[in-house]
Amino acid sequence: MRWNLRLAAANRGIWKASELQRALAEHGLEISLGKMSNLWSGQPASLKLDDLDVICVVLGCEIGELLTPEPDKVTRPVDTRERNAATGSAPQPVRVVPRRRDGRSLPPA
Repeated sequence: MRWNLRLAAANRGIWKASELQRALAEHGLEISLGKMSNLWSGQPASLKLDDLDVICVVLGCEIGELLTPEPDKVTRPVDTRERNAATGSAPQPVRVVPRRRDGRSLPPA
């Protein structure tokens, strides 16, 4: 996902992080300078959904303006059947290991 907070804010005439920080505080969302800097200039690693709701209310935008999907960055897992077909090898059997029902492990073989 691409984070577009600055663009969404600029479309509404908010050009500084401090302006947005004050507007968020007026709606009950107190954000530290460090977190605000990360939201404004970076790609936040995590964001509470409640905080996202307040940001959308303050900016008067939909979530799609703040987050843009980037499906090209997602790697597709390789299916073992496809890999075996490509290499010409037969699939390897899966070894099943029994477990005791009482939670104790079996002695080593």
